[in-house]
Amino acid sequence: MRPNLMARTLVAATAVAGIAAGSLAGATAGFAAPAPAAKPAVSAQDVSAQSVDNLGLNTKEAKGIQRVLKENWGYTGKIDGLLGTESWKAMQRYLHKYWGYNKKIDGVVGSDTVKALQRMLKKYGGYKGKIDGIAGRDTKAAFKRFADHYA
Repeated sequence: MRPNLMARTLVAATAVAGIAAGSLAGATAGFAAPAPAAKPAVSAQDVSAQSVDNLGLNTKEAKGIQRVLKENWGYTGKIDGLLGTESWKAMQRYLHKYWGYNKKIDGVVGSDTVKALQRMLKKYGGYKGKIDGIAGRDTKAAFKRFADHYA
């Protein structure tokens, strides 16, 4: 064999051996006996996502809103100052009755919830911005002014 051909053959054989060794080394863990299936600590029914969005309110102000929602709009949760899904469902019921919220009562603070809230805040919170469904600085400031009456 010529030296150049011999060197190429040796390099190719070494590369193939290295690839094979690497594949086998990486594969050994993959071909190990499967571990028993882990059982979840809780089931999906036991867990529900709780999203909290106080829209700029502090705990005292949010507690005031929750008290009003509990007295009038079917909020059944704790008065904890955290406006979560159940608080927002109650708020959506209020916004549906008086402020044009016509989507699903789901407790999600989406743009339709914010639009209805902005309509209410135009009258009761001094909101002067657009009804755009964006909970920006002015919307949050108006919500804070509104909530101060109940804190």
